[in-house]
Amino acid sequence: MPIVAVDDTDSRERGMCTTYVATRIAERLADAGGRVRRRLLVRLNPAVKHKTRGNAAVALHVSGVGAGRAAEVAVETVAEFAAASDPRTSPGVVVADRDVEGDPFDPTGSPIPDAVAAFARRALRERLCVAEAVDLAEEHGFRHAAIGSAGGADGGESVAGRGRIGALAAVGAPAAFADWTVERISYRELDRCGTPRDVDVESVFAAAEEGYPVVWDTVDREAGAAVCVPNAPGPILHGIRGDDADACRAVAAGIGGEAVDRAATFLTNQGTDAHLAPGRIGDLRDGAGYRVAGVVAGAPETKQGGHVHVAVASDRTESDWSGNNRGGEGDGTDADRLRAVAFAPTGRFRDRVRALRPGDRVTLCGEHEVRADADGPEHTLKLEKFAVRDLVRTAPAVPTCPDCGRSMSSAGRGQGYRCRDCGTSASGKVETPIDRDLEPGWYEVPPSARRHVAKPLVRGGFDAPTHPER
Repeated sequence: MPIVAVDDTDSRERGMCTTYVATRIAERLADAGGRVRRRLLVRLNPAVKHKTRGNAAVALHVSGVGAGRAAEVAVETVAEFAAASDPRTSPGVVVADRDVEGDPFDPTGSPIPDAVAAFARRALRERLCVAEAVDLAEEHGFRHAAIGSAGGADGGESVAGRGRIGALAAVGAPAAFADWTVERISYRELDRCGTPRDVDVESVFAAAEEGYPVVWDTVDREAGAAVCVPNAPGPILHGIRGDDADACRAVAAGIGGEAVDRAATFLTNQGTDAHLAPGRIGDLRDGAGYRVAGVVAGAPETKQGGHVHVAVASDRTESDWSGNNRGGEGDGTDADRLRAVAFAPTGRFRDRVRALRPGDRVTLCGEHEVRADADGPEHTLKLEKFAVRDLVRTAPAVPTCPDCGRSMSSAGRGQGYRCRDCGTSASGKVETPIDRDLEPGWYEVPPSARRHVAKPLVRGGFDAPTHPER
């Protein structure tokens, strides 16, 4: 029962879609006497520079056909449908002759080698190379192929069959990830690609309301956007995501518009936060997703373009940055803080970030990026969601005279405050309650700005109250 995996068949400008190519492979395997038992849509590291938007690989678990014949069918189909003429597209196929008739998702008894599962986990959080994928595939006797000519560019070098990285990760994914969701993808007729999609938006919103919360990220209600309908010139008409296959199929069936040419249901690691690793500010790699704890170190700023920036310090330096002297450690160097950014496309999520104040304790989730700067490396976390752990509820204020109720005036440097009318005095500023527009708990970007792999709050399983966007 081979696993047939494919990646890097699409193009940002010329369209196509790896899930569509895999669907055509599945049809041809069926014609050859095979049966596709499950289809996996595996999202990879969203920070990889050469990716198309979703950065997805696909694996098919097949019975009734041998690995050799399955590889022939896969290579022929990829050669026919992949957008290999795009110099940045570099298709690859991996076929693993492994018996996944039982439960390949059980890590204690999976037929998938541990090293391949580890490779799949790293593919969500690192930038891997073709040579490593090829060596690992050959070590375990997997068939693999590069389709096309020279292949895409990777770090300035020509790389043939770069898609073998994602394909091998898709082979290892069942043993690598514990959380799986569903996507029902409907495809339009291939000759309609590049033309405007004819989708009844009202029916999308009605079907989304019927399926929520089991089916999620179908629409963005506040923005009025049908999130499930892509803008890219590929063959996908719409993709419906959720936690139940039947519910996703029902929502897809309720959407009106142009005819659906073919459809397929995938198990997927999207919507799971599989790309996020626990980390610590000051010790983060470039191009990886993290979940980090910190304390707000300055007032949020709205910069050119509408992006909202806020400085966040490591807990070990919070006394240096927040001014609250809560017992942190460290020397307060730039390496112990980063800039968290809510970009303009995240819309109303930016208001949540703007509402933060110095001293607030938070947990941040997002992609870490390091850029060279004249003053040294600049550390940025591109926010996907954050949790408020502890809010500053008071602020220092000029004391009020207890006799006349008027604000006191400074009595001079280091001499406290004095009421000019009554003569009463106070040693310094007093803490007064302040109104906050935030409550403890998790906040997220809206569906229209969510990365495929990011976990929506409505799915649950978070460690604090949630404030889902829908």
